[in-house]
Amino acid sequence: MKQGQAKHKICRRIGYCIWNMPNCPTVKGRARTYAAGLQGKNAHRKKLTAYGEMMLEKQKLRAHYALTESQLRAAYLYAKRIEGKTNEIMMQRIETRLDSIVYHAGFAPTIFAAKQFVSHRHILVDGKIVDRASYIVKPGQVISINAEKSPKIAEIAKAVTAEAPAYFEVDKEQLKIKLVSLPTIDAIPFSVESMRVVEYYAR
Repeated sequence: MKQGQAKHKICRRIGYCIWNMPNCPTVKGRARTYAAGLQGKNAHRKKLTAYGEMMLEKQKLRAHYALTESQLRAAYLYAKRIEGKTNEIMMQRIETRLDSIVYHAGFAPTIFAAKQFVSHRHILVDGKIVDRASYIVKPGQVISINAEKSPKIAEIAKAVTAEAPAYFEVDKEQLKIKLVSLPTIDAIPFSVESMRVVEYYAR
């Protein structure tokens, strides 16, 4: 299976693209909008068990942010230690990763591109290069791209048309993103039943 098709396997399972990509097989007019697998075209969607629902939401969350199992579990364990709503703290932890901010603030067309921008040292935090996608950005910090040193990345970032959530202040001309505040679950531009994920790990 080609890498691009493998990425969209979960999209075909749930019936829509979790990254809103135009080349996803679930987009109207494209082939193979049915579930992945040998029986996908003729199979009826089965009602999921409670465990199946928890697993699906976990898979959606992992896929959207391109997280490893250990990274998602670490976010849950961190949230569990902090006073407050575990699901909201977990989502804040994930959404304030450097790669997540570069993606959701509209400086990269995909989460995969965002990870590359960071690992290839094109992204700065408060004026200093940070090459760890998992770096946690704090409110008040500024993420930027140096257009002189990374002209191609700057061009890509300016061409992305995604609308940034209100917890970011975005200046596309200056190529700067400021994290204004921690996001609420409702403000994050991705729909996932985060409590199901918490329930999965709390079993």
